Amino acid sequence: MRAMVYGGPGNRAWTEVPDPVISDPGDVIIRVDAVTICGTDLHILGGDVPEVAPGRVLGHEAVGTVAALGSGVSTLRAGDRVLASCISACGTCQYCRQGSYGQCLGGGGWVLGHTIDGVQAEYARIPFADLSTHKLPAALPDETAVLLADILPTSYEVGVLNGHVRPGDTVVIIGAGPIGLAAVATAKLYSPSRIIVVDKAASRLDAAKLSGADEAVTPDRDLAGLVRSMTGGLGADVVMEAVGTPATFELCTTLVRPGGHIANIGVHGKPATLHLEDLWIRNITITTGLVDTYSTPALLRMLTAGQLDLSHMVTHRYDLSEFETAYDTFADPAATGALKVVVSRS
Repeated sequence: MRAMVYGGPGNRAWTEVPDPVISDPGDVIIRVDAVTICGTDLHILGGDVPEVAPGRVLGHEAVGTVAALGSGVSTLRAGDRVLASCISACGTCQYCRQGSYGQCLGGGGWVLGHTIDGVQAEYARIPFADLSTHKLPAALPDETAVLLADILPTSYEVGVLNGHVRPGDTVVIIGAGPIGLAAVATAKLYSPSRIIVVDKAASRLDAAKLSGADEAVTPDRDLAGLVRSMTGGLGADVVMEAVGTPATFELCTTLVRPGGHIANIGVHGKPATLHLEDLWIRNITITTGLVDTYSTPALLRMLTAGQLDLSHMVTHRYDLSEFETAYDTFADPAATGALKVVVSRS
């Protein structure tokens, strides 16, 4: 079969690899029907995730059809259409029993496209399949369902819930990529008074407005002054970092009010300065997190019921044979206007 293989920083190739095989009774093999590219994949290619070894098949977001099952799989059958979660869960370790699947001690957590081969391929092995896949209703299109694999639960759990968004809050989101846009959509479930999104790209600011942002501004504005002017001089109740650079994290600390929350979602490859000389007295809560995906079933119900509208999120569609082009498009959003790129089996 063919797959997108990481060859070291800056190197990738859509190339021939061996077919995946069942290696544990809890595994399934899925035929990949739709898959997408994540900003984390770009961080891997940038050398920011050194745990990923050359030769690894990339990708952790897919919808597929069950093609083969291990003898221990009890909830799935061949032919089932499933979402492959970005997080795998053994279900029995201390963290899994608490619902913290991202910290799984039993061989799960974020493993797909990280420590084992991922899903940017014609077929993929999904470990712990009973707990790490979700059956999909026929009415939910592949390109909508695939957004549930990572960006929706990540923005919701690591951004909105960790940030403790409440009714009436002023929320600032730095970064209007797919994660930032999903954070807008899921933050609105909690009725904040206003959501302000910051990004350099005009196309992404337009998308932020479509997602429900009240203000969409560029970072060259006096952002601290703008936020204070909207909040009686206080600052934002919640600031979410959805880029993953030192500058954007440090910007968050200038926009949050005393007693407010900074929820870091972005993947960081370099150190950021934490100005405790300014922050120690301000009662700021800073959270980080790897998504656990415990919210996926609830988000699936909301998507199916039409409570979340992500119809504008997918901007580019490609066939599996065009995977290289899909990466080029996603990696240059300023030129292409790409938000989420979906690659599908023809």
